[in-house]
Amino acid sequence: MAEDYEWPSDGELVIGHVKSVKDFGAFLELEEYDDKEGFIHISEISSGWVKRIKDYIREGEKRVCKVLNVDRSKGHIDLSLKQVNEHQKREKIQAWKNQKKAEKLLQIVADELNWDLDRCYDEFGLNLSEEFGSLYQAFEETTINSDKLKERGFEGEWIEPFVDIAKDNISPPYINISGYVELTSPNPDGIEDIKYALSAFEDTEDAQMDVDYIASPKYRVNIQSDDYKIAEETFKTQAKESIKMIEEKGGSGKFYREKD
Repeated sequence: MAEDYEWPSDGELVIGHVKSVKDFGAFLELEEYDDKEGFIHISEISSGWVKRIKDYIREGEKRVCKVLNVDRSKGHIDLSLKQVNEHQKREKIQAWKNQKKAEKLLQIVADELNWDLDRCYDEFGLNLSEEFGSLYQAFEETTINSDKLKERGFEGEWIEPFVDIAKDNISPPYINISGYVELTSPNPDGIEDIKYALSAFEDTEDAQMDVDYIASPKYRVNIQSDDYKIAEETFKTQAKESIKMIEEKGGSGKFYREKD
């Protein structure tokens, strides 16, 4: 039982497999909705004038489209290609790939339990999707915190194999940001003062810190975390401490997120 709903919603982004291309538009089979077909009118292919539609879309391609209108009574789904920007396209394709991977991992969980896949969805899969936003997100968050499922109130014999399979197959998601500090000291042993101030940057439970020398007096601080806000706040807190430490030695400093 796939994690699909019966019909897409207006405004939703969907992935379609191009089945046929006509002079007036293209018909696509929707990957996430069994037996559903959508149609892109030639006016929704491109923002410019389309002289030859096959210059823009071809049979066999997979394309990200926006749902314009769903008429369930007639079984019609109107789509747009031109109303999807590159950022939306990349995000949708990645989400789709993640979901396909999650479905394969759930099958492995089912095999471990000697259950069929439908039972996994009925017992916990659909509830996980609702609780975490998607099945893949449930697997992903489990790799970060193996107690996450129990903290959310889930229980059952399926939890242990679910956690093990998540950790074996999904790398924890991390974001990387960079910040900059400029430190100076008028003292003869100023380099030691700077080293002292840079010692403020250290790993925490939620973030890993690394300092690179750029060119006097600039240093780049690389921060890795699974949460953007935590990375930002950790850099800001430790940068302030670094400035305080250099000022204790009679020096000065400043910090910023973007290089001037």
